[in-house]
Amino acid sequence: MAQTDKEKIIMNGQSCFSIKDCALISRMAGVDSALSIRELRERVRVCPIECLYHHYCETVIRPSFDNPEFRNDFSIWCSHHMGDRKLAEQLGILNPYDFNSLEELRGKVMEVLDDRMSEMYHIPTVPLSEEFQFMRSVTVVFDTGKEICSPEGLVTHIPQMSLSSIYYHFVEAHRRTPGNTDDFTVYLSDYNDTYQKLIQAFDNIDFYFLTLSELKSALIAAVDLEFSREAADA
Repeated sequence: MAQTDKEKIIMNGQSCFSIKDCALISRMAGVDSALSIRELRERVRVCPIECLYHHYCETVIRPSFDNPEFRNDFSIWCSHHMGDRKLAEQLGILNPYDFNSLEELRGKVMEVLDDRMSEMYHIPTVPLSEEFQFMRSVTVVFDTGKEICSPEGLVTHIPQMSLSSIYYHFVEAHRRTPGNTDDFTVYLSDYNDTYQKLIQAFDNIDFYFLTLSELKSALIAAVDLEFSREAADA
């Protein structure tokens, strides 16, 4: 599991941001697979909460997840295997970061599945080869040996960061930081209100519906704007 401490150290009295990277190790969750929407609903009801996090939040870091139409595995399965585009869209618009907890998300997913089944005269099933398999992952975090020792360093370091590092410091951070924010914001918050505009720019990024490449571009644009504005004001 990812660490929970702030990603920063103190060097020579200066606060530094320690750049991490990560990888996922996925495995079967020990939950029966689903061949129908009814079975999917029952498995969602009892599956470990880490399954929901994996299928809703960790899809973006998988190499095969390149600019997909849907942002979570349930939607993809309903669209590609069940042929139920309406349900796929209903599940696809759920942003897990809009919910107070994953249990709240679980309840909403079950509600969407219940509503869809109530519209059906017949609950279709898929062949065994197209079953939905419930997975869970462990995040392995490692140190890159690189540090950012001033906020201005974000301008040069973020463009050099891998997409998995962007995922760890921005997306995954929303699960483990005290304010459900990102590591860059936690780092900048030590400078009081000096970088409030940049913090607000980060907060305005609707990252769940972006690919990691798009998210990285949004972060680069935000820091470039902040520090070009700062230079102009100097």
